[in-house]
Formats: sequence, structure tokens, C-alpha cells
Amino acid sequence: LGKPTARQERARPAAQHEDRPGFQYDHEAFLGKEEARSFDQLSPEESRERLGKIVDRIDDNKDGYLTTEELQTWIKRVQKRYIYENVAKVWKDYDLNKDNKIAWEEYKQATYGYYL
Repeated sequence: LGKPTARQERARPAAQHEDRPGFQYDHEAFLGKEEARSFDQLSPEESRERLGKIVDRIDDNKDGYLTTEELQTWIKRVQKRYIYENVAKVWKDYDLNKDNKIAWEEYKQATYGYYL
């Protein structure tokens, strides 16, 4: 399991996020929305064990410590995965005739249908 770094090397917590302050925002940024939800269902022991495995995956150079750069790379990877999953879901919702294309009429219907 990953070891904590020396105090001066630890990533400093960012100031309150303007868009969504607090624990849940950071929890989702670090784990991804779905993974964060599954973590909420775990016991503290299970959560600690799974988090240890994630920390080992984040530690790219396998030195037992996490750097700010390693954390930034991890969060970017998690957020990118979330974006791709979200695009796939939205695509499915907008592609009404399931031809793997979104026509202007489909887009208008999916976006503004209740107004039209």
C-alpha cells in the first residue's frame, strides 16, 4: 500500500471550489462519479483497502510516494473517462432512430422537444 509523503511534499488542498465546495466535489474528482458512489457504500475497512489499491495505481514511478504531478495525472485520467462515458450516454439519448448519427431534427427534438 502507498505510504504518505513527507509533509512538505504532500499535495496541498485547494481553496474552496467556487462551483461545488466541499468533500463530495473532491471525492468525485479523485474517484470519478460512479466509483465515488460505490465507495459510499463500503465499510471504512473496505474503503481503506480499495483506496490503498488506487494509490498504488496512481504511484507511477512505484517509489511508494505520491507527488502532486501523479495526483494531477490521475485526476485528469478520471475526469477524461467521465467525459467519454457522458458523451456516450448523451449520444444514445440524442440518436433517436439509432443509426449512430445525430441529425439536426434529432438534436432539436432531444434538446428542445418539450418547447416544440
